[in-house]
Amino acid sequence: MYGLVWTARFTRSAKKFTERHGELRTKFADILRDLENDPFQPHLKYHHLVGKLKGVQAISITDSYRITLTVVISDKEIILLDVGSHDEVYR
Repeated sequence: MYGLVWTARFTRSAKKFTERHGELRTKFADILRDLENDPFQPHLKYHHLVGKLKGVQAISITDSYRITLTVVISDKEIILLDVGSHDEVYR
């Protein structure tokens, strides 16, 4: 299992995300649980980002919404950075 580290930015964006998208609250919680168990599960669509976000990874909540994160394999930690729409998290 991996430990999830909630940054201040992620905490704020997660609160806004769940307030705006109440219908995705359960799915969001399930995705975080799956991420904690194994971030490389195929349904999470884990992928590395390029360009100005090089060094950051992302997973999908739905086709429209993403979570950006950094995985620290040696410490078995996942540092959660942001959650939102494709355009919001890749800005």
